[in-house]
This record gives sequence, C-alpha cells and structure tokens, in this order.
Amino acid sequence: QVQLVESGGGLVQAGGSLRLSCAASGRTFSTYAMGWFRQAPGKEREFVAATRWSGGNAYYADSVKGRFTISRDNAKNTGYLQMNSLKPEDTAVYYCAAGRVPTSRSNESNEYSYWGQGTQVTVSS
Repeated sequence: QVQLVESGGGLVQAGGSLRLSCAASGRTFSTYAMGWFRQAPGKEREFVAATRWSGGNAYYADSVKGRFTISRDNAKNTGYLQMNSLKPEDTAVYYCAAGRVPTSRSNESNEYSYWGQGTQVTVSS
C-alpha cells in the first residue's frame, strides 16, 4: 500500500515556475512507476508526465514538453514535477499517481493504483 501527498501548488503569474512534490509512504514506492496528471474545471483528467521506477525514462504530454520536468528521489520516497514557463492553460488540480504500469500505458490514468489528493495550480495572465 502506498499513500501519496502532493504539495507545492499555488498562484503564479504566467511565465513563472512552480515545483510540485509528491511524498510517498510505503516501502514499495521505489518499485512503482510514477505519473502526474491534472484536471481543469469542467474537463477530464489528463496526463502530464510519467517516469519509470528508476527515474531513468520520462514521458510527457505534448502540451508540457520542454517546460515541465518529472523526477524522483527514491531514497526520499519523493517525486517532483518542475514546471517552468507556466501558462494560464496549465491551471488545474495536479495529482501524482503510482503503480505497476506498463511503459506503453504510462499516460493512462486507469493503470495507476495509488493517487494523491491533488494540489491546485493557478496561473494568472
């Protein structure tokens, strides 16, 4: 069993940066793939980024590629999402997720077994 807690959200102006953290409890976090998803008001949850258990491979949605960076520190049981050059359309609740996810399905939310409660990111224009 893994419990995930996100932090680091907030209000930022367009062009600014935020770093989200995902603190995990449980010994098995380091063996799981980790993903970040987001959900804006009135929209479906969408994939943002994912990384394998080792952190060696990373995958991104086209909308964030080149601006966001996913990483993890398994020794600290913590994952991160560095968000640069933020845009108003990045405004959403951001969720981290973990699970035994096939590489080919890293962008599919229903493949992840564990979810955090979410953290709000608001980007003003």
